[in-house]
Amino acid sequence: MSEPTEARASRIGLTVGPVLTYWSRAQLMAFYAEIAESPADTVVLGEVVCSRRREMKQGDWITLGRDLRAAGKQVLLATQALLESESDLRLLRRIAAQGEFGVEAGDVAAVHQLAGQVPFVLGPHVNVYNQRALQEYARLGAVGWVAPAELALDTVACVNPPAGPVAALDGTPIATEVFGFGRLPLAFSARCFTARHHRLNKDECGFRCMEDPDGLLLSSSEGQPFLVLNGTQTQSAAQHCLIGERRALRAAGVSRLRLSPCASGLRDVIGWFDRVMNQGAPAREATAALQAMSLPGGLANGYAHGRPGLEWAPT
Repeated sequence: MSEPTEARASRIGLTVGPVLTYWSRAQLMAFYAEIAESPADTVVLGEVVCSRRREMKQGDWITLGRDLRAAGKQVLLATQALLESESDLRLLRRIAAQGEFGVEAGDVAAVHQLAGQVPFVLGPHVNVYNQRALQEYARLGAVGWVAPAELALDTVACVNPPAGPVAALDGTPIATEVFGFGRLPLAFSARCFTARHHRLNKDECGFRCMEDPDGLLLSSSEGQPFLVLNGTQTQSAAQHCLIGERRALRAAGVSRLRLSPCASGLRDVIGWFDRVMNQGAPAREATAALQAMSLPGGLANGYAHGRPGLEWAPT
């Protein structure tokens, strides 16, 4: 039986973001087999951090995307957030030209490649901090945006107001997605921090980042978890978690939540988010369950409230 129209309209979609750390092919395939059986609505596939990570090639991602689509998932192919070479540009062009799946633009170079050709979603690293910027991207073909991770929910509502959302080229409202769970992707650099940690050259790194499937934790001088190194990317140490923010998310016009993969337990995380966001389960029970999972770095939600990102405000 199909879901009633009213229920579909009120549903907060759950998006599984791209795997940001470096996993083996076997680990990736096992992970996505679980995701295929989960309540997730959308899956974003592809390598977005480092072009040297080649466990999966474009053809492999497309084949996997077909399997996930057959399981009822919407699939997007993501492009890299930091392009460094002509080979990176060639891959971007191939993703833009594949024509089978929608694309999540990792940077403005991808937007330029996709503009006027393929409807696309703006990834979290495309800087959109006001309504005029979102309107400009909409004129180029954007159909959705993932808000930058540090934006408070009330700021998200100002960029794409729920009472008067920015319209895509076909007149439909631009969909707003925010980072709902996972270690926040904060910054990129041409330098590989993981290789430097191991005193290796970037081009002779030995793919040491595969040894840390949830990234390499950094702590402050006081011993507090602070940041995570993930090759050329810096992430938050804590897991950003908005499972208690359903009312605020709705008020901000958010229709999709991004759940970023961790090395274990994401299927349970997706289940709890679906129960709270779409089935009326109490957020307090879900929060306690997530905290009991001992997820690496613990939970935080400071950015959503306009506070330091490491803070946790019970809701």
